[in-house]
Amino acid sequence: MRRMTLAEGRKLATAVRTPNPTLSGVRPDASDEVLRLVEDPFRDVADAHDRLAALEALLYERGDRRAAFLTIYARVTAEVDAGLEYGEFADPAWVADYLVTFADHYRRAFYAFECGRRADVPAPWRLAFETALGGESLVTQDILLGINAHVNYDLALALSEVGIDPNRRTKYADHRRINRVLHRLVDEEQDLVVERYADGLADVDESLGRLDEALSFFTLREGRRNAWRGAVALTDGRYDPVKRLVRWYLESVTMGAGRFILVPTENATLRDRLERLEDGGDDQ
Repeated sequence: MRRMTLAEGRKLATAVRTPNPTLSGVRPDASDEVLRLVEDPFRDVADAHDRLAALEALLYERGDRRAAFLTIYARVTAEVDAGLEYGEFADPAWVADYLVTFADHYRRAFYAFECGRRADVPAPWRLAFETALGGESLVTQDILLGINAHVNYDLALALSEVGIDPNRRTKYADHRRINRVLHRLVDEEQDLVVERYADGLADVDESLGRLDEALSFFTLREGRRNAWRGAVALTDGRYDPVKRLVRWYLESVTMGAGRFILVPTENATLRDRLERLEDGGDDQ
């Protein structure tokens, strides 16, 4: 894999240091049907999956681009739930609690956004939701922004809430076992996205070229590894200033990654070309 150039590294570092972007203020068309799916905490893994899948179907039917991330996320939740049933994990009760707590971070962010409570929506999720609703991004970017917010920001917080002690080593092993679940879903997830959103997704992947390689810094596996480190820092930090610093770091890095994900569509000509490719249209 090609290493990121110095210029690309500087651009990424600048994005991380840049204050949160001024968000568009795009508002969802909230409905009782949507709100009912996200207003209450998830009871268990099955409930989380059922409601996430129902939300994805509802948003997809309405042409709401936030559905794209949920297409991936609901499938992952179902597969981890199956892994629990098949005995893939050493501490299934902890993994189930972890999964529900993690999903609830997404639910709370989505619900607060739907209710117009922007101050209660973490900045990475405001960026992801408003970008998807704005309609100026690629579906690929909408998915990446959702993954970025959920893995690079939410996951460390969820892990620290559910607890990584006692038996930290066993829990870390289960955390890593989820990576295997994610790996075996890669092809299926891409097929789902191509089928539902972007016939030309493979061509877009090829056209993005170096960006895909640069984004290797924010792959799911690396993001999950960093999330565990963040959870350790939050758990072992003895003082509130340390915990505030960790949260600031998580938000800063996640927002920097989000801005980097959006770089290809900042140029209108390139955005139009990529949109045609993603839709499977002729780029001539």
